[in-house]
Amino acid sequence: MAGDRVDPSEIGEHDAPPVDEKPYKIIFEANLCIAAGKCAEVSENWEMDLMSGIAAPKTYFFDEADLEHNVRAAEVCPAKKGRGVIHVIDRQTDEEIAPDPNGDGTLSVEW
Repeated sequence: MAGDRVDPSEIGEHDAPPVDEKPYKIIFEANLCIAAGKCAEVSENWEMDLMSGIAAPKTYFFDEADLEHNVRAAEVCPAKKGRGVIHVIDRQTDEEIAPDPNGDGTLSVEW
């Protein structure tokens, strides 16, 4: 039902650090990860889990210092036919920074 639909921008916010401390977050569609490992190659925040074979972020909330490599991880993810399953969100504007395949900042999750 449409009324039961989860707003992806609300994921993790109930126990999140303050926005002014950690203005960015990751929304990860782990169920669609294809275990290519590209994210772990380009970002120190991502690591491959040898048991599951998929990647996982070490942290979901971060500041400007960690923005570039997390954006790169989102951009190189080949899942969903290159649209990626790692989404970097600006918590102040609720816009998707990367991968942003639609080019308009809307969240490109498939839930």
